[in-house]
Amino acid sequence: MANSVNGHLALVVLVVSSALFLHHLPQITAVPIPPPTKSNASDYIRTSCNVTLYPDLCYSTLSSYANTIHLSPRYLASLAVNLSLAEAKRADLYVRNITPHLSGFDPRTVAALGDCVSCYDAAVYQIKRSLRQLKRLKARDVEFRFEMSNVKTWMSAALTYEGTCVDGFELVSGGALKNDVTYRADKLKKFTSNALALVNSFADGV
Repeated sequence: MANSVNGHLALVVLVVSSALFLHHLPQITAVPIPPPTKSNASDYIRTSCNVTLYPDLCYSTLSSYANTIHLSPRYLASLAVNLSLAEAKRADLYVRNITPHLSGFDPRTVAALGDCVSCYDAAVYQIKRSLRQLKRLKARDVEFRFEMSNVKTWMSAALTYEGTCVDGFELVSGGALKNDVTYRADKLKKFTSNALALVNSFADGV
């Protein structure tokens, strides 16, 4: 009888001791994975911009959107296309505003600016198409590849139109107007070239 009581008492002591030990253990909780920091996103943008022909321009224009881009190649490509569209609209508005005030200019200058109006109008249209397509992309499947092929084609077409504006001024004598138009056109081409490179990178899964 004494042995039974002692055994029962020892069991109770063991259970209580174990409970007290477990009670004092630190609680283990799941540690959430922190979201990408702005620093990480900025590094991601800088690295991604290395695939472009103008990485400094790419980083300087996209880094302020780090909180939006995070580590998403889709957001990065979409924002780059958006910036290209904004630049194309500015260039388009510029040539449209000066076209009515060309009295006294030589016919080649007038014709070149007329070409730029047409080219920028076409470029804006192609970039808008690209941006709409990027916004409604499907999952990564056959349809995704088809849609991204369209985006690449349209952005390439926009870049060609922008280059055609510059080509039209090759036979125009130098001057402030020519310098201004070609400077803006070259700047726009850089934006579109960078956007196309980031679109290609996204499409290829880089």
